[in-house]
Amino acid sequence: MIAVIHTGGKQYIVSPGDKIKIEKIDEKEGEKVNFDKVLLLEDDKGVVSLGTPYLEGVKVEGMVTGEGKGEKKIVFKYKAKKRYKVKKGHRQFFTEVEIKEIGKKKSTKKKEEK
Repeated sequence: MIAVIHTGGKQYIVSPGDKIKIEKIDEKEGEKVNFDKVLLLEDDKGVVSLGTPYLEGVKVEGMVTGEGKGEKKIVFKYKAKKRYKVKKGHRQFFTEVEIKEIGKKKSTKKKEEK
């Protein structure tokens, strides 16, 4: 199964067993994370479901495996002939998540009998 999830303002293509680095979330290491904003789902048979914008009844479960900081990015501002230059660095915090399961939520609605 393959799914496209939306979290932290970004979209990620995931499948069970993948490890992804997402924007920092408040969950601690070893805790479960559920992603309800699923944009696309392809099952094992090759059937593709596309949400408008999200699919209802589909969730992706993951487990937090760690936290950290990304690599340093240099921000350099410069104006020619004005004696102006500023050099700054930035390291973004991230949370590493291992995708455990992709599936549909079990509905709690009772089926109407005819």
